[in-house]
Amino acid sequence: MSNLKQPIKILVVGCGNMGISHATAYHNFPEFEICGLVSRGDSKSKLNEQLQANYPLFKDFDQALSQTKPEAVCISTYPDTHENFALKALEADCHVFIEKPLADSIAGCERIISKAKEVQKKVIVGYILRHHPSWIRFIEEAEKLGKPLVMRMNLNQQSQGYMWDVHRNLMKSLSPIVDCGVHYIDVMCQMTRSKPVSVSAIGARLTEDISEDNYNYGQLQIRFADGSVGWYEAGWGPMVSETAFFVKDVFGPKGAVSITAKDAGASGQSDHVDSHTKTESIRVHHAEIDSENKFTQPDEWIDLADEPNHQELCNREQLYFLKAIQEDIDLADHLEDALNSLKIAFACDESVKTGETVKL
Repeated sequence: MSNLKQPIKILVVGCGNMGISHATAYHNFPEFEICGLVSRGDSKSKLNEQLQANYPLFKDFDQALSQTKPEAVCISTYPDTHENFALKALEADCHVFIEKPLADSIAGCERIISKAKEVQKKVIVGYILRHHPSWIRFIEEAEKLGKPLVMRMNLNQQSQGYMWDVHRNLMKSLSPIVDCGVHYIDVMCQMTRSKPVSVSAIGARLTEDISEDNYNYGQLQIRFADGSVGWYEAGWGPMVSETAFFVKDVFGPKGAVSITAKDAGASGQSDHVDSHTKTESIRVHHAEIDSENKFTQPDEWIDLADEPNHQELCNREQLYFLKAIQEDIDLADHLEDALNSLKIAFACDESVKTGETVKL
């Protein structure tokens, strides 16, 4: 990519976990120029120190937007602010990179997508696994297994200290299976390339620390039109078990493919952000048997030791954002996928609360 072009002026809103990683990418890429950091607390000052930078700091998003006049905005705030910030950024003629979920309601997502189309600006949602070579390979291997597929995935997090604060704040606007589930629902939809037809879900509220209408453990089940089925579970909190917190497994008529994270899956790692994307190796099992019902070939191991860490994945996301802007990539399918995975996740929430299966 040529550095002769003027760098894209970007305003970073939200300086927590993901905001830090995205800001680090912008700070290190000459194609971007950070014009301001926005957060309510002191995280923006800490981020400036971490980057050894002196970026302008703002408490108020509207003020930052009008003063810095950015060309792009990165939104990594809590989900209940996403719609408001994204619409204001688009109205100010900015491209938008936004952490998942796109908004905290379906109507909100649709308003953002419609506004992006109207003002002809790029909106990219932070589906980090789409930029991960191991997950891309996992999906490719799953597609070789025949149909129907059985997909089993979870990400339970035994959180304490700072991470429990983060989780409690997230649960002011979303449940764990909506916040995390959109990633894995998106993966399932890519594996099957089939229409989801119904979801059912269960949930439990295991702490007084969250509102009575939310739950910090949930499990969802999806049925697809091609006969494929999948489940995903997510639990957050100091009471969550770390036994089998990392399951990424799919099987079909021809065999099975599993992600095994030997080190990332170790005890005490469940609330560490790198563990959520680490894969390390993929095990491919072939179902073919001979006349004595014995397997005809051994399992294969696809070694993925040389894989990107969390920061490198965020770098790749931002390079894709840059490419979308510079090459005018059509993001209609990207936004449609983001909307669909969120529709499924919200249907799961509805199922938890009503006890009914929800037809999609």
